[in-house]
Amino acid sequence: MKNLEVIRHSTAHLMAAAINNLYKNTKFGIGPAIEDGFYYDVDQEIQENDLKKIEEEMYSLTKKNLKFEKKEINYKNAKEIFKKQPYKLELIEELKNEKITIYSLGSFVDLCKGPHVDSTRELRTFKLLKLAGAYWKGDSKNKMLTRIYGTAFETKEELKKYLSLIEEAKKRDHKLLGKKLDLFSFHEEAPGFPFFHNKGLIIWEELLKFWREEHKKANYLEIKTPVLLNKKLWETSGHWENYRENMYTLKIEKEDFAIKPMNCPGGMLAYKEKIHSYKEFPLRVGEIGLVHRHELSGVLSGLFRVRAFHQDDAHIFMTEIQIKDEIINVLNLIDKFYSTFNLSYHLELSTRPKKSIGTEQAWNTAIKGLKDALDMIKKEYKINEGEGAFYGPKIDIHVKDALGRNWQCGTIQLDMNLPERFDLYYEGPDGKKHRPVMIHRVIYGAIERFMGIIIEHYAGKLPVWLSPTQVVILTVSDKHKEYANQLKKELERRNIRTELDDRVESIPKKVRDNQQQYIPFIIIVGDKEIETNKLAIRTRDNNIQEYTKEEFIKEILDIINKKTC
Repeated sequence: MKNLEVIRHSTAHLMAAAINNLYKNTKFGIGPAIEDGFYYDVDQEIQENDLKKIEEEMYSLTKKNLKFEKKEINYKNAKEIFKKQPYKLELIEELKNEKITIYSLGSFVDLCKGPHVDSTRELRTFKLLKLAGAYWKGDSKNKMLTRIYGTAFETKEELKKYLSLIEEAKKRDHKLLGKKLDLFSFHEEAPGFPFFHNKGLIIWEELLKFWREEHKKANYLEIKTPVLLNKKLWETSGHWENYRENMYTLKIEKEDFAIKPMNCPGGMLAYKEKIHSYKEFPLRVGEIGLVHRHELSGVLSGLFRVRAFHQDDAHIFMTEIQIKDEIINVLNLIDKFYSTFNLSYHLELSTRPKKSIGTEQAWNTAIKGLKDALDMIKKEYKINEGEGAFYGPKIDIHVKDALGRNWQCGTIQLDMNLPERFDLYYEGPDGKKHRPVMIHRVIYGAIERFMGIIIEHYAGKLPVWLSPTQVVILTVSDKHKEYANQLKKELERRNIRTELDDRVESIPKKVRDNQQQYIPFIIIVGDKEIETNKLAIRTRDNNIQEYTKEEFIKEILDIINKKTC
């Protein structure tokens, strides 16, 4: 069996060949394999209802058993072959001093390094999925092309399973659930900037409350730094030179300022406010900071990709000998968080890239500290050689949701850049100045994005402790309102978020409406409940159990406090 990546890359070429047959003047961009399939960027007007026609042409080509024929050519020949393909010519210019290879598939010729399957007969299980716009080379100054996404598998069973996951993912779409459950919204007056409604804000506050509780236990100090900072700071950090195009800038009294795209530089100023001693280390400083980054409108996607978001940053200052123990502490804290949300995860360690700062010794010490910590906690991890940040190695934490999708949320980065740039130091036991080792780390990552992930992970049925409304009381008739209101007040006194549904509607309709809002517990109040002082508690999954009022309060508080479901 061929490697899945090779199959998908080959299917991208097959799709391009089909498009070439159907639309004779198409200009082709690139068509790589990606994690869940493939895409091809084309300069051609194609609509969603054209996908079926393209797919049919692809299946027609598979039956012809066309060979993928590789050939090496020189720069001059390449220019001639692709003289009517401007995007390919641009790529050829970049390959001027390199080996140039092409692949032929029937009458279609593509610029490609390969590899590919032997023939189209091996490509029998694929599906075209959707269209999107994509700037050529990801640059908004270039033309917007049509990106066609598809997927391919080795077997029909795998494709069927994947397509069913896509359908399930559509049902779990946090943008749809956010509207249905009245959690948040987006408006054309503020593209990429979410509006959180009252119920969404309750979830938000619960996430922050949990964060603060656990960080206080782990001896973190919380700070808050300004959103707007002078250009001089961003020059010191290197952002003005390397990240300015992603920053929102403005002038105040003829001076340049920027809205912060990250919290770190402000955290460095806070550290420098006093002279630190090694006795304070490890010094753990956290911040829930609002940051802004200019994202192109074409990549904005609900809470997953926004222009303003909050990062649960922490900067930890320490000595070299504390690296291993502190990394273990952070990993244990991360495990506490993700296990609370029933999210499994895997770890990836990225080492020194070709372009980096710092001495070989400093890098070796940093990487060894990370490896030792990972080995100590006995969790498997993948090593990505040469894929660390230029300023230090890192551990990325990829969570897996209920549909098996991976999301990169948490990260732990050792930084040898900012302590140097900001001239951070501490007084060692010898009374001399020393440069601290610094860790950047996030757990939620972007809190907005994490919120979107868990909404989809739970399909809107959030755990009781996170649910905006935890209990709803339904009245059978108006004469039951007084008792229902007393019960509501009693639950609210115990900090149980409760609503009263006293609409003049049938009980089955009220039950159905509230179950569709995924409210964990439904209490129906009628004559029987008032007479017996017992409550029939119905869950959102339609299970019914009888409790006394005291038993129910004890049960729900236990569930909330332990965050068990």
